Amino acid sequence: MSAPLRLMAVHAHPDDESSKGAATMARYVAEGADVLVCTLTGGERGSILNPKMELPDILENITEVRRQEMERAREILGVRQSFLGFIDSGLPDDESEPLPEGCFALQPLEVASAPLVAAVREFRPHVILTYDDDGGYPHPDHIMTNKVSVEAFEAAGDPDRYVGLGEPWQPLKLYYHMGFTRARFEALHQAMTERGIGSPYGDWIARWEDRPQKWEVTTRVPCGEYFETRDRALLAHATQVDPDGFWFVCPRDLQEEIWPTEDYHLARSLVDTDLPEEDLFTGIRAEEVAHADH
Repeated sequence: MSAPLRLMAVHAHPDDESSKGAATMARYVAEGADVLVCTLTGGERGSILNPKMELPDILENITEVRRQEMERAREILGVRQSFLGFIDSGLPDDESEPLPEGCFALQPLEVASAPLVAAVREFRPHVILTYDDDGGYPHPDHIMTNKVSVEAFEAAGDPDRYVGLGEPWQPLKLYYHMGFTRARFEALHQAMTERGIGSPYGDWIARWEDRPQKWEVTTRVPCGEYFETRDRALLAHATQVDPDGFWFVCPRDLQEEIWPTEDYHLARSLVDTDLPEEDLFTGIRAEEVAHADH
């Protein structure tokens, strides 16, 4: 192969890349792929979720602290990373609460999409990862991240759109993260219960009764051996991740045994592929990559 496969992961805030698809990225980096994380906002309005980090100097410098955390996570995952310059919208306590003026979620679509289109044209990914159209959960920045990712996938290859933002480049596949599914948490809950480990997932599973899964899982990427890397990247985001909290309740060896994949929905594909898949690059043959790169 004349050039490495390239994977772009588009996220709303620092720490999202470590909680969604981190083991997948670590695996592909280990296999020689070039991986770029595009972070649309700086997470400026994120709450401190780790009680140990609720310190005055942290609160006063949260933007810089979160950038430092992102750099540590980037090093752990072995990826490239770029902030695209928008301001965190925050998560309103009430849906009727207006969002802050100038925040990412209130940008016109073309304004919000332009930096990502430019990044796609510069990095030239074969595959893009993003959230589904509900954002994975209804945070306004996550929903907008889906919109700009779809826009960039569809527009970056069109020479008549976003003129002046680089040479056109058409990605070949677009995936949605499907890591937070009822099936996965039911399997982990059952395994933990059978082994006498207290499971925190019962309430989550109950809430799914009234929330049917919108997208099917088309692609399961085996990456259990990289869960340890994922966890170290999560812990790098110390303001957002409590080492004694939810993320680490389920033992890693049990996760590797019961659900050793990270899961996705193939939302767009310009190459032929057979479903289900076990590889994000299925259908992207070496000769296609070499041809596309010239």
